Amino acid sequence: MNINFRITSLTILVCTSLASFAQTSSRQPKALSLDPAVRTGKLSNGFTYHIRHNEEPKNRVIFYLATKAGSILETDEQRGLAHFMEHMSFNGTAHFPKNELVDYLQKSGVKFGADLNAYTSFDETVYQLPLPSDQPALLQGGLQIMRDWAHEAILDTLEINKERGVILEEKRLGKGAGQRMRDVYFPLLLNHSRYAERLPIGVDTVLNHFRPAVLKDFYQDWYRPDLQALIVVGDVNVDEMEKSIKAKFGDLKNPVKEKVRTIYSVPLTGRNQFITVTDPENKSTFAEVLIKHREEKLSSAADYRNSIIRSLFNDMLSARYEEILRQSAPPYINGGGGISNFLNSLDVYSAVVTARPGELEQGLKALWRETIRVKRFGFTAPELERAKKGYLNVMEFNFKEQGKIASNRYVNEYLQYFLKGVAAPGIAEEYRLTQSYLPTISVKEFDAISKEYIRSVDRDILITAPEKEKAALPDRLTVEKWLAQVEAESLQPYKDEVSSLPLLSHVPVAGKIVKEENDETLQITMLTLSNGVKVLLKPTDFQNEQIMFNGSAPGGSSLYSDADFASAAFASAVTSIAGVGNYNATELRKYLSDKQAGVGVQISEHYQSISGGTVMKDMETAMQLVYANFTAPRIDKALFEGFVSRNKANLANRANDPNSVFSDSVNAVWNQGSMRRAGLSVKMLDQINPERSLEIYKELFSDASNFTFIFIGSFKIDELKPLLEKYLGGLPATHQEAHYKDLGIHPPEGRIEKAIYKGTAAKATVNLAFSGRFDYSAAEKVQLDALKEVLQIRLIERLREDESGVYSPGVGQSVTKDPDARYMFTISFGCAPQNVDKLIASVLDEVNKLKVSGPPQVNVDKYKAEYRRTHETELKSNLWWFDYLVTGLQNQADLHELNSYERDLEQVSPASLKVLAGKYLSGENFIRMVLLPEK
Repeated sequence: MNINFRITSLTILVCTSLASFAQTSSRQPKALSLDPAVRTGKLSNGFTYHIRHNEEPKNRVIFYLATKAGSILETDEQRGLAHFMEHMSFNGTAHFPKNELVDYLQKSGVKFGADLNAYTSFDETVYQLPLPSDQPALLQGGLQIMRDWAHEAILDTLEINKERGVILEEKRLGKGAGQRMRDVYFPLLLNHSRYAERLPIGVDTVLNHFRPAVLKDFYQDWYRPDLQALIVVGDVNVDEMEKSIKAKFGDLKNPVKEKVRTIYSVPLTGRNQFITVTDPENKSTFAEVLIKHREEKLSSAADYRNSIIRSLFNDMLSARYEEILRQSAPPYINGGGGISNFLNSLDVYSAVVTARPGELEQGLKALWRETIRVKRFGFTAPELERAKKGYLNVMEFNFKEQGKIASNRYVNEYLQYFLKGVAAPGIAEEYRLTQSYLPTISVKEFDAISKEYIRSVDRDILITAPEKEKAALPDRLTVEKWLAQVEAESLQPYKDEVSSLPLLSHVPVAGKIVKEENDETLQITMLTLSNGVKVLLKPTDFQNEQIMFNGSAPGGSSLYSDADFASAAFASAVTSIAGVGNYNATELRKYLSDKQAGVGVQISEHYQSISGGTVMKDMETAMQLVYANFTAPRIDKALFEGFVSRNKANLANRANDPNSVFSDSVNAVWNQGSMRRAGLSVKMLDQINPERSLEIYKELFSDASNFTFIFIGSFKIDELKPLLEKYLGGLPATHQEAHYKDLGIHPPEGRIEKAIYKGTAAKATVNLAFSGRFDYSAAEKVQLDALKEVLQIRLIERLREDESGVYSPGVGQSVTKDPDARYMFTISFGCAPQNVDKLIASVLDEVNKLKVSGPPQVNVDKYKAEYRRTHETELKSNLWWFDYLVTGLQNQADLHELNSYERDLEQVSPASLKVLAGKYLSGENFIRMVLLPEK
């Protein structure tokens, strides 16, 4: 369960949906039809439904219940109760009293929080429930839950009072610098509208003291069928589902005295506004220019064309801002701009900069200069052509993926259709419109957008900074003078520099496939090339287009001394900022703009690897990128200096932030202060030698015979083989023995307790860790995962439901096999400082119960149900197979481990987990870390 503000703590939430960039036509043309694949209807009571059959994933269905009621409808004495009501829907309904709903779903394999969830925003409340669809009784149970959520919550006074603590702990998690600054600037950005006074999380005075009757009033007024919709997408019979919906929801009644559902908005005043806000715990100096406009809708074909134009505008502008960051001396840490949705009734042109310490004027002027350059000169024809090709590529990919699109994507589309009237014509119609409209869009059309959106009225300027920089911050007149100075400059049009060279300076000398084996069980073909490169090929039909690949070899930064560590660890970063082959980074981006191919290099402690994604038509480009990254890395000292200076500037105020300080402290304790596991620091940046980085890079990638590549996705092996022989078979090979070094870095033995005092917010963060050697096997990994899940279930019940002391406790586990098999088991949560010791005692009490008695059988059954349901869908995912094979190879594990999953799962029992808890949660090696506010 969560809250959706639609606005981030500092900046506007940039929405990538086309709906964010739509423009309403003054002629109000005919609206686009809803996707014909979805069945829609409205019952006599006003209840709406959308149903679509979709088999991705198979035997699964997703239910969404949406209510057009959020925090904006609250009275003064109800502030926070829209969100509170969302919580109460999980705490007792007509057919699922108290916590029986969560219990019922967990037994069916649905995970609370990850699958079963909800959110409350200003204008809506939405519940989501994914279920198996191959069990008729469970499917009907899901519909009953939707019905109960629609208007059959019990709202028991005892449960309400218990939930107060949970809500307040959720609110506590958001406390800190971001929240304190937001409370100051939100009223101004929202033009002192009702939205500024109705943040969904609410206010403490209401949450602590409201009468249950006040919550019931909100529920009775706004949870009603004429404001609700049920969206069902999945592997279901549409006709039968429609009948069931009509039977289940047809008798819901609207209130006799129905309140008018007022549509609120943020008014445009025509005024310009300015505000600076500082906080001692703020890490960076940030400035944003926001120019507000009435929201543009997306309902007609003409609107759709305009939405494409806005997307292209944002893409071209983003490319220019990215180009600035790739300069040798970038004028700021980060910067960008574009058109996005601001808050329901408004759109905004937003230009955002994170300035270097003490260089706000330089950074803001550089940011604004590019905005004015676009307004004055527009874009170039080559820029537009690249943006069009990139846009068409994405649409073509989505169109070809028809039949393989996940149900949750459809659900979100129909949700926006119901809540905001955003057109949802379906990908086939969108692709047709795109093909029709793209050729007709000219460079001149972007001049009108720039002049419309980049204007000098309804403009807000927001500056946030660390408290220590307060005295040096500019006032309104000074900032407006800066912007005016930029606007008076004699700017030059943007120069679009594109390389005409090929990516590779020479054609590789192809190798040959010298060995081919087949693993029928895993459906994998294994090739060995003449230079020693090994390739595992797993063609799938999980997606129509997607191909993922990875190649890795043992070694990594472990092979280098402490003196060379920084140069080794950052070798891939040093080379990537300079480009690859014949292209610098900017030229490479432009070269790839019309292709669906991307490659990245990583050097970790034990491995050097290269990975990427593509589609078959661009596979040769992807393989050229692989070859170039092996054989033609680049460095640019000026760009490197810019990279270092930007990162140093970003680190300047890191010590202000309590969470960063705590994270660094935890990391230092877990890794016994090893500089190789420390976070990024100025000292580490100073230790990078770019020439040495290039040398190390070349050393690690000089011998391809140590590399094993994995390809997963939509391809035919025979079509791929010639490209593998040419580009992977042509890689250099010296046939040296591959290895990495065991550096002996692991959590310390014994018991350690440490408190970090940082920050002023009344909140604490607790991190507990058990660690030690692990008896590595597939079966033991399943047992450890089961132990994690059953403890997670119990801590939610104990810390959240019984004690109301936390919002969401987290339990995690990690295992490494080589070079020294070890495990770490972690428990973390946020809480009130005065409750730290009590809640830790409760955690350790639950751990002790596991060691003494094992978990209840019902919790083991919940874990097995969840595991089986999750694993069924994972086996049909390219991403799951990719992670499984890459991790398995790097751990030197048996890739056939998955064949024993079901057998290993059957061995999980209360007795087995009791033994495991005694073995791995003994407390012999135990680290207790707590972040507390400064005394």
